[in-house]
Amino acid sequence: MCRGLFVMKIFMDTANVEEISRFVDWGVVYGVTTNPSLIAKTGRTQAEVIPEIAKLVEGPVSAEVISTECQGMVEEARKLVQIAENIVIKIPCIPEGLKAVKILSAEGIKTNVTLVFSMSQALMAARAGATYVSPFIGRLDDIGEDGVQKVKNIVEAFKLYGIETEVIAASIRNLAHVDAVMLTGCQIATIPTKVLEQMIKHDLTDKGLAAFLADYQNSLK
Repeated sequence: MCRGLFVMKIFMDTANVEEISRFVDWGVVYGVTTNPSLIAKTGRTQAEVIPEIAKLVEGPVSAEVISTECQGMVEEARKLVQIAENIVIKIPCIPEGLKAVKILSAEGIKTNVTLVFSMSQALMAARAGATYVSPFIGRLDDIGEDGVQKVKNIVEAFKLYGIETEVIAASIRNLAHVDAVMLTGCQIATIPTKVLEQMIKHDLTDKGLAAFLADYQNSLK
C-alpha cells in the first residue's frame, strides 16, 4: 500500500549477470525478476545464476518455481530461500499457486505472484498472502486491453482497502510504458535491459553536452 511519499523502485527483468552488474553500478537498480525463459537465454541453470544475482543487488530477487502443484512449489521455495536472504519466490497465479503462497506466507517466505492479468487475480493473490503481485502490461495490450490502466486500477483498489501487497508492473516493452506506469502509483516497475538503456538517452541531452563542450573548448582559445 502507498504510504506517504515514495519513489517507484526499478527492478531489472533479466537473468543476465553482466547486464545486472552494469546497471547496479549506475545506482538505479534495486531488485531483479527472473523466470525460466530468461534463465534459459543465459545458457546456464537457475542454481548457477540466482546466487550470483542475489549478491549483486540489495533488494529482492525473484526466483520462479517450476512445479505447478502446491507441495512441489513449497518444496522448491524452501530450497531457493536458502540461497540468500533477499530471495523472493515467484509463483504463478493459479489455484495451486495460491495454496502455496498461503503456506509460504505463514512461514515468513516472501512471494511474488506472477502472470496476473485481472483485478480479481490480484486481489486473490494478495489475500492469500502475496508480498508482491505482477500484472503483465504488454501481454494485456496484446489482447486489446489497457495494461497500464489495469495496473493503475489494482494500485487504487489495494490503496482503497488497505492491502499492503506491493504491485510490480511487469511486461514493460517500451518507454511509453515506463512513462505511463510512473503515473499509476505502483511501487515497482520491472524493466528489461533494452528499455533501461533507452531510458537514459535523449537527443537533446547529447546535443546539449556537445554544445557545452564546444563552448568550453572555444573559451580556451
